[in-house]
Amino acid sequence: MTTVVITDYAWPDLDIEQEVLGGAGLDIAAGAPEPGSAAEIEALVERARPVAIMTNWAQVSAAAVNSPPNLRIVQRLGVGLDNIAVDAATARGAWVTNVPDYCVEEVSDHAVGLLLAWARGIVDFDRAVKRGEWRPATARLHRVRDMTVGLLGFGRIGRRIAEKLQPFGVRLLAVTRSPFEAGALKVERVPLDEMLAASDVVIVNAPQNADNHHQLDSARLGRMKPGAFLINVSRGPIVDTAALIGALESGHLAGAGLDVVEGEPDPPRALADRPNVIVTPHIAFTSAASLAELRRRSCEEVVRVLNGEAPRHPCNKPD
Repeated sequence: MTTVVITDYAWPDLDIEQEVLGGAGLDIAAGAPEPGSAAEIEALVERARPVAIMTNWAQVSAAAVNSPPNLRIVQRLGVGLDNIAVDAATARGAWVTNVPDYCVEEVSDHAVGLLLAWARGIVDFDRAVKRGEWRPATARLHRVRDMTVGLLGFGRIGRRIAEKLQPFGVRLLAVTRSPFEAGALKVERVPLDEMLAASDVVIVNAPQNADNHHQLDSARLGRMKPGAFLINVSRGPIVDTAALIGALESGHLAGAGLDVVEGEPDPPRALADRPNVIVTPHIAFTSAASLAELRRRSCEEVVRVLNGEAPRHPCNKPD
């Protein structure tokens, strides 16, 4: 049988994968649920000699991409491509694909949830009550309607965040390199520094690429409005962790809500342990519905390419 390697997976079984891939006559060679090292993935690929590689979090290196003689597609079980050697796949003539829109609702919900949790002190006071403290007089909370919210990125997720926040009456600013069409949304496109200076909350929802590593460094965090709150539901390395710790320790920023952190899955305790930081373990994309959609659509894309059809969500142009 023709083999598909699944490097790792963040769900309890491979029933959907077996249904779609097995139903198409494909064999599955699966790694462990937890992502292995690049060397372990390379060894798995070398043994299986697959025509397709599907990866969740594991690194698919250039060596892994170049190993199988008949590789035709590397499918990301997710959106970002920072764990795939895209250039190597392109050079050897293999497609790289993803599922760019499966978790728009979940990630936008998560971003809005982090904003509300901070503005209304939900996490802080929940922790306090569980410690036996009842201290309503210490509350220093915020009226959401009076806020200016800056969106770093205005793609599918950024637009959906704006749609969900607009009924709250906030002022919305957006920074984007893509063509900007606000439509019926009351969103202003502004330069990055202007957005940082004006926003009470900044939400990072841009894809990671070579140009935005540490985009929010100490200088740019310093330009943020004093007392502002930073939310990141995109990729950890867009924010310079050391600079963020410094901005929090100095009191320049009031706090942060992070679903992604540079250094995950073991972020610096100096950041994660701070009481004014809300951290979730890169799960903004997750719901039963989103995971089922991700898994099925990923498998269907692989079958489509192996059947000689064009992919629906190509991320490269194979040579």
